[in-house]
Amino acid sequence: MARRFENSTHGKWARRDILKGFTILGGACLVAPWLPARAADSPVKGGSLVMSLQTEPVGLVQGITTSSATSSVSPHLFDGLVVVRKDGSLEPCLATSWEVTDAGKTVTFKLREGVRWHDGTPLTSADVQFSIMGIAKKVHPRGTATLASVIAVDTPDPLTAVLRFSSPAPVIWRALYGNETMILPRHIYDTGKDDLFANPANIRPVGTGPFRFKEWVKGSHLVLERNPDYWHPAEPHLDSLIFKFIKDPAARTAALKTGEISYAPNNPISLQEVRAFQANPEFTVDFEAYRDAATLYFFDFNLRKPLFQDHRVREAIALSIDRNLLSRTAWAGLATPATGPIPAYQKSNYNPHTVQYPFDPKRAEALLDEAGHPRGPGGIRFTIDHLPNPYGEPDRRSALFFKQALKAVGIELEVKNFDTPTYLRKAFTDYDFDTHSAWYSSFLDPQIGVIRRFWSQSIKPGTPAANASGFADAEMDAVIDRIIHEGDEVKRHEAILEMQALAQQKLPSINLLELPMFRVYSNRLHDLPPSALQSFGPSWLQS
Repeated sequence: MARRFENSTHGKWARRDILKGFTILGGACLVAPWLPARAADSPVKGGSLVMSLQTEPVGLVQGITTSSATSSVSPHLFDGLVVVRKDGSLEPCLATSWEVTDAGKTVTFKLREGVRWHDGTPLTSADVQFSIMGIAKKVHPRGTATLASVIAVDTPDPLTAVLRFSSPAPVIWRALYGNETMILPRHIYDTGKDDLFANPANIRPVGTGPFRFKEWVKGSHLVLERNPDYWHPAEPHLDSLIFKFIKDPAARTAALKTGEISYAPNNPISLQEVRAFQANPEFTVDFEAYRDAATLYFFDFNLRKPLFQDHRVREAIALSIDRNLLSRTAWAGLATPATGPIPAYQKSNYNPHTVQYPFDPKRAEALLDEAGHPRGPGGIRFTIDHLPNPYGEPDRRSALFFKQALKAVGIELEVKNFDTPTYLRKAFTDYDFDTHSAWYSSFLDPQIGVIRRFWSQSIKPGTPAANASGFADAEMDAVIDRIIHEGDEVKRHEAILEMQALAQQKLPSINLLELPMFRVYSNRLHDLPPSALQSFGPSWLQS
């Protein structure tokens, strides 16, 4: 029996049918459903929204170069097939309707007529096919798992795309919004060469979104301008978006206070400044915008190195880190110690019954002795390097905390800080590190954001934010295969719980903290989408 869903009140999927507990993520498509009715304040056309980025992006296409900086830019340039509303139902975006047949193994999307890429080329179903089969399934760190059951995308006509699955995949509806499975232009990327990462469009993107690329002055700023041909004629309200690259948190704080910038994403200010901004009526500090991203901070081992193939060494390092003290020292006490790869507040998927590694330096020393690494000259057992991600001051403070914690048990940790391009190359292409710390978004289904850390098929040189540790384990792969392909919700849930237990038991990576993520913005900025992963198409600035 087919189920058809169109752009009408009775044509939406009910929340119970697809996205239980899922709040809004996506692009700025249709009239933004989250916006309140305004009696006195109507949207003002024009103006430039100036915002900060902590690091300069490597690329601007989140579907190819995944990073926190890129995710702050891409949603304004690209659209997805659908948008997920606040109540969990779906709204059309590039797709105006969809039909589910063959017991969930076939989904037919009808595309919006008249949509054009920023270079004037019409959007067609060939773009959808190539974006999913040629890009997302191949190079996206989360798409590999999320789209694993997609076996083909048929294009019977230019405005019809038919997704075919090997088995029903409910997770797909959590991933078809713009910043997760973005639709990219086939005529630009399908060059016949294996050059996705080198394509010039990664830094001069061509999308279908409400803003289009204007200029990128390296080391200074990036400008997007209003797309006058956007298929939604009422949007965007703003004339341009200007992203200033401001690395220093004190400089970002000053820029907010002086009005130089009006929006700052990704924990832009010192955590010690949060309460002061919360008390300032001119600003909003918004923690909810990243809630669904479910950010988790971890410490990776490069399992290609013989030293870390000994579980005793990995366990000893885990026992050497006081997570509570790490939170207070590097994260102003706002982070919560993690007990596994899924945050505890995601109660529907969280497994509270896993192996834990409480702070115990004496036990750590005993394990290192047992593993054949006694203290030598100067009390040092061995020296290793550490590659922290470069996205913020708390990450750098955390790396110094690790250095001191491991020195206490006789391990010399050499912290190596790099700019973003060098960090991405060393961590995810060359695998040139001993240990590595980073944070990933887990998202609301572990198939989207969690299993990429532990699945052998996520080891893809050149793909950032994937399986950097090189962990390849047949038992874990079998459990992940059940998560991806199991159609029975109860059995799939059992596999999700088992995945967490195995991750803690085998310890390819230490789950450290559930991170607080927030954005700060001026209250002159109105009608922001509730998720930081959405476009500013409906947003406007008060004069």
